[in-house]
Amino acid sequence: MPITHAKTLSTLLLCGALLLTSGCGTGTSGPSASAPSTESRVIDNCGRKVSFAGDGPRRAVSLNQGTTEIMLSLGLADRMAGTAMWTDPVMKGLEKANAGVERLAENNPSFEKVLDTEPDFVAASFASTLGKGGVATREQFEQLGVPTYLSPSDCQGKDNSGDGDGVRTAPLSVDTVYGEVRDLARVFGVEERGEELVGRLQARVEKATAGLDASDVTLLYWFANSESPYMAGCCGAPGIITRELGAKNVFDDTTEEWPQINWETVADRNPDVLVIGDLTRKSQTAESAAKKIAFLESDPVTRNMDAVRNKRYVLLSGQAMNPTIRTVEGVEQVAAALRAHGRTK
Repeated sequence: MPITHAKTLSTLLLCGALLLTSGCGTGTSGPSASAPSTESRVIDNCGRKVSFAGDGPRRAVSLNQGTTEIMLSLGLADRMAGTAMWTDPVMKGLEKANAGVERLAENNPSFEKVLDTEPDFVAASFASTLGKGGVATREQFEQLGVPTYLSPSDCQGKDNSGDGDGVRTAPLSVDTVYGEVRDLARVFGVEERGEELVGRLQARVEKATAGLDASDVTLLYWFANSESPYMAGCCGAPGIITRELGAKNVFDDTTEEWPQINWETVADRNPDVLVIGDLTRKSQTAESAAKKIAFLESDPVTRNMDAVRNKRYVLLSGQAMNPTIRTVEGVEQVAAALRAHGRTK
């Protein structure tokens, strides 16, 4: 039976009153509600302190795929009430868990749609999602007693005040991604799972980069759009991949997260290898890798680039090019491709 908007607001206000003592929501899975933990947990998140008590959220909503996949990887599907904003299929191994969580929208859901799930926690990967023009501001959720969480990778060392996708004031570190895993594990009271996940991710990076020397390789990262292409600047998730491999990004002279750069400039930089986003969403031109490659090989400006003539492409999911746990997947795949293309020493 659909929940009316008035009922939702009433429930959320009640949740706000109860959240710091016992949590709220209608879910019955997870730790026993009859004997909640009394431990208080405080997360320092992007300049805000977010408090949790008891066993943590039971009806969490994740508004971006990055936070969703962390929660699913921590085994929290039974404590999630909804997900949104998908660019790719869910990470391998999480299909079954993801299938049991309602998908509210492929892109941004409405504020009302989120409220209808009666959330007791809302997380997002990007400030634009929890801000004006996004789903709603953090203040709007918090006025209803719903605590929010923003991925540190989109606020630490980053200025989101201007247009576009923001500017990095300091290079993003993979440790920030690991910190998000630990934060979310602490929110839900599953710290041991968080440490286990971080350990697995660290081991994968070490294995992928062992003995690799890509110091003579130049890379270009193309996320989306063929008319005004979004290319990676120096210091976001592609910067993590580049630094882990010891390579160089041909646009490491810009601190913009995803500047739009004309093809004449791209051709002039003539990178050795093109790292191409293979997205399944449909909000920009040339989302899929197939469409990107078809463009590159037919356009008179790009078809004579060395990487295009030699088909030196690496295909990555959009999530691997965002600052998430999938960035580790990006390190693995780019490292493997450089070896396959004979571009390492």
